[in-house]
Amino acid sequence: MERGYVQLYTGNGKGKTTAALGQALRAAGAGLKVFIGQFVKGMHYSELDSFKNFSDTIVIKQFGRDCFIFNDPTPEDCALAKNGLQEINDIIHSGEYQMIILDEVNIATYYKLFTVEDLLEVIRNKPPQVELILTGRMADPRIVEAADLVTEMQEIKHYYQQGVQARTGIEK
Repeated sequence: MERGYVQLYTGNGKGKTTAALGQALRAAGAGLKVFIGQFVKGMHYSELDSFKNFSDTIVIKQFGRDCFIFNDPTPEDCALAKNGLQEINDIIHSGEYQMIILDEVNIATYYKLFTVEDLLEVIRNKPPQVELILTGRMADPRIVEAADLVTEMQEIKHYYQQGVQARTGIEK
C-alpha cells in the first residue's frame, strides 16, 4: 500500500466495530495483513471465533477484561489498556501489518485508561503505508481532527430500547 490513512468510526449508533471488521475482511481478501487490538473488551465475542479462520492474515487481541463500563475502571483496566497501546505502537512499526484496527480506542481515552495525547502520538508517528482504523463512541475532537476519514454512526431507532439484549452473532 502506497499510502495509509486514518479512519475513524464514532457516534452513538450501532456499526462502528462492524464497519472496522468489514474493512479487515476486505483487506485480508486483498492479501493484506491486519492486526486488531480491542480495548475495553475482554469478554468473548463471536468475531474472536470468526477470525480464527484467518489466522494467517488477521490477528485479533483484546486489551481489557470484563466490561468495566458498568463500574469505574480499575488500575488493572488502565494498565491493560496502556500496555496494549504500547504493544500496538510496536506492531505498527514492525512492518508486518498493513492495517491496524484500534477497536473501542475512543472509549479507552474517554474513560482515561490512557490519554488522548498518547493516542495522538500513535497516529502522528504511524508509518505512511499503514492504514489505521479507530472505533468507539465519544471520539475526542482532537482525534476527529487528526483522522483522514470520519464516519459518525447515528442512532435513529434501536431494539435495545425495547429491552432486547445483545444477541450472539449479531451484536456480540
